[in-house]
Amino acid sequence: MKKAIWNGQVIAESDNTVNIEGNDYFPADSIKKEFYSESDTHTVCHWKGTASYYTLNVDGKENKDAAWYYPEVTELAKSIKGHVAFWKGVSIEG
Repeated sequence: MKKAIWNGQVIAESDNTVNIEGNDYFPADSIKKEFYSESDTHTVCHWKGTASYYTLNVDGKENKDAAWYYPEVTELAKSIKGHVAFWKGVSIEG
């Protein structure tokens, strides 16, 4: 079982992650939605598509754009459709 942890709180947990380019992508239904809010940030990956971001809010602390996902993926990235990945101090354990 893999866990995404930030500010001492498990924010996602799954035994069905996908690892691409060193990032563990968690199924969207494994994230604890109470810690996430939509961000206006978007970036483009030439082979995955356009990423959207979430800001994390845990125990009064905010981590802007610390999670990302691809609402629409290219054919090459179909394994991460409906998945969320993390950075900016989010640790992955398991």
